[in-house]
Amino acid sequence: MPTTEDIKLIIKKFALQNAVKYDKTPQAGAVMGKVMAQPELRSKAKEITVLVNEVLVEIDQMTPEAREEELNKLAPELIAELSEKKEPEKGLPPLEIDGPLVMRFAPNPNGPPTLGSARGIVVNSEYTKKYKGKLIIRFDDTDPATKRPMLEAYTWYLEDCEWLGAKPDEVVIASDRMERYYEVAEQLLTNGGAYVCFCAQETFKALKDAKSECPHRNESVEKNLESWKKMVSGEYKEQEAVLRIKTDITHKDPALRDWVAFRIIKTPHPRPEVLDKYCAWPLLDFEGAVEDHLLGTTLIIRGKDLIDSEKRQKYVYDHMGWTYPRTTHWGRVQIHEFGKLSTSGIKKAIAEGIYTGWDDPRLPTIRAIKRRGILPEALRKFMLDLGLGETDISLSLDTLYAENRKIIDPIANRYFFVWDPVELEIEGAEPRIAKAPIHPTRGGLREIPAGTTVFITGNDADSLKNGERLRLKDLYNIEVTCISPPRAKFIGTDMDLVKKEKARIIHWVPLDGLKVRVLSPDREFIGVGERGMEREVDKVVQFERFGFVRIDSAKGDGIVAYFTHK
Repeated sequence: MPTTEDIKLIIKKFALQNAVKYDKTPQAGAVMGKVMAQPELRSKAKEITVLVNEVLVEIDQMTPEAREEELNKLAPELIAELSEKKEPEKGLPPLEIDGPLVMRFAPNPNGPPTLGSARGIVVNSEYTKKYKGKLIIRFDDTDPATKRPMLEAYTWYLEDCEWLGAKPDEVVIASDRMERYYEVAEQLLTNGGAYVCFCAQETFKALKDAKSECPHRNESVEKNLESWKKMVSGEYKEQEAVLRIKTDITHKDPALRDWVAFRIIKTPHPRPEVLDKYCAWPLLDFEGAVEDHLLGTTLIIRGKDLIDSEKRQKYVYDHMGWTYPRTTHWGRVQIHEFGKLSTSGIKKAIAEGIYTGWDDPRLPTIRAIKRRGILPEALRKFMLDLGLGETDISLSLDTLYAENRKIIDPIANRYFFVWDPVELEIEGAEPRIAKAPIHPTRGGLREIPAGTTVFITGNDADSLKNGERLRLKDLYNIEVTCISPPRAKFIGTDMDLVKKEKARIIHWVPLDGLKVRVLSPDREFIGVGERGMEREVDKVVQFERFGFVRIDSAKGDGIVAYFTHK
């Protein structure tokens, strides 16, 4: 059995390794976990607990250099282990390029871009910048009914792309290119790669499930072309006929058996250039397949959930003698704060008044994120750091906030904001001008006039205790004389109160401050803020003891701000 000295040496090795790794004295629990993992020591828990505390006291008194030197002497293998455990690589993997790089981001403009869209925009643009390629934004807007496009969304996408530093080299709108899809459809009908089907949905499903051919599958080319022309000219009703791509009707995956390429939709398109010009509309698998060929796309990055789409599209390429672009797939990204919000669900909730609009701070749209004060550099880095793995990712916005904080903390001016304000009367105080730092490191002061009564937050008012001595930040010291209503007396300006008595510091706002409304994902904060912030419209500032906000508007004595993050 190991002796006490042997056990103490084991503890010291693991404690030093932890201290070197994190550059601070380790927690007892972390060291205990490592030590108790040794089978021969599990029966000595009480003895080990005492020894761990002794070792940690010793390590706490060592310099970082001394800790590393001691660990290197006692257990060099643990130093080596630290260097081997590198952080996983972040960012995009390099591409193997053997020709021009043409990439596309292809949204359906039935709503504005979301955080999910941002990933596709940023990654495609990053690769085309890095390899001097071409970035195309293609609007897949050939569903005027189920996923009806929003006219504003076309502009929103282009604005948000530019904001993200991803201005496209070319913009393509699918509904402008219908004649090209018709030409490909006719070629497929002519070469036997497609046919017009008149089966009811239930009938075709039964045939498909039985791996049996549709009775219209082997009609002549002439008959199919005639039926196709009737589809295009609007002679058939909706659901009366569809154009199907011939595949392997016995394929093990029913979703790949003779899939629909065109259907009849009589709903006018929202774009005035299109309206009711067409009634035979391509489904996304067909339109996207044709466009990727026409645009010369060489690399497609898509979600792994679209692998079946790729398999369907390859039938079109085989029938036409085309070469399919290279593809790579990534997993889904789920952000805890937003759950499973869909574009259609958001649109419905906006119409019902649940959200104020597409830039409501509770939404995962780029417009909402931008309005809250998240900077494009932060969002771009956040998306690039996700990489291209096929593993599904579940994460929090805290990572994005951390990136944004690195950028805005050095530049955001500071202000006082008191939410749920309560008046605090201060006996013996005289009106004076408080001088508070505009920023803790950049220098400069802001002047805040203080009378004998100020506003403090409702939370601070609720926590006051009779006789408590505390400091009003950047103003003076007070002693609480009454809790309800809150009253205090002036007791001087000496900062020693904070140093010696560890007195609390709370912030405040003069009675003639600005009315402030802060919109956050969780709630709305109503309160009063110091003057001066009205000059910060469209900038991110820090409300001390509250968090960062973007000043959205300033009208008269009223401020509206959007909460950014802590």
